[in-house]
Amino acid sequence: MAERLDTPLPTRRRWLRRPRVDSDAVGSTAEAIARFTGTPRFLVYLSAFVIVWLAWNTWGPEPLRFDSAALGFTALTLMLSLQASYAAPLILLAQNRQDDRDRVTAEQDRQRAERNLADTEYLARELAALRLALGDVATRDFVRSELRSVLEELRDEDEERDTAR
Repeated sequence: MAERLDTPLPTRRRWLRRPRVDSDAVGSTAEAIARFTGTPRFLVYLSAFVIVWLAWNTWGPEPLRFDSAALGFTALTLMLSLQASYAAPLILLAQNRQDDRDRVTAEQDRQRAERNLADTEYLARELAALRLALGDVATRDFVRSELRSVLEELRDEDEERDTAR
């Protein structure tokens, strides 16, 4: 039976499988490296390394020099280019992870703001209902005036009884 040529063969070799990489571990390592490369300490270390490199290859013993000043310090240039070529993607990866965290934080803030708005609207409705209910409740001044009028009526009735006797 002839095999179809438009479908790939299943991979039977274990050594051809793609290695599994923990993206969180890679991301946190990239963030740590990116955080370190943005510090003054890194700049001091890199500057000291470059100064030592240039000094050694300029004034060091002739047979022990490994990078020629006549060729423009090619090895140093290649090393710094290699460092920059790795630093740029690591910084981008760290920024992407930070953007993801910022997006999650913004979503949580939005949800919190919606809950606060709903709570505030609920409290405003409750306050309005209380104000309406208080409109039907007798105030202290109203009760006093009613008691005074009842007291006056009782006094008038007492006076009328006394004068009638």
